[in-house]
Amino acid sequence: MKINEFFSSFIKIHVLHHCLKEEIYGAWMMVELEEHGYKISPGSLYPMLRSLEQKGLISSRDEQDGKVKRKYYKITSKGKKELAEAKIKLKELIGEILE
Repeated sequence: MKINEFFSSFIKIHVLHHCLKEEIYGAWMMVELEEHGYKISPGSLYPMLRSLEQKGLISSRDEQDGKVKRKYYKITSKGKKELAEAKIKLKELIGEILE
């Protein structure tokens, strides 16, 4: 599936959803998204994660485990608010589209 602006918004909501449940890292998120039909490259996902962080919706921390260095992301209070608002709008839209 081609990642365009329309699907980019779905992916951002998906990322926020998982960051609410637990800390995530990019490689895991790519696998999770692929399970839902979104094939996203690191060159698309990591800039998206940086953008979400710059907007204050997620925060990150680095963790080194031997040679493996990962950046973990979690949702911020601003991100929680944005996600809650997006869920309300999605429910409303889905209800209208599927009637």
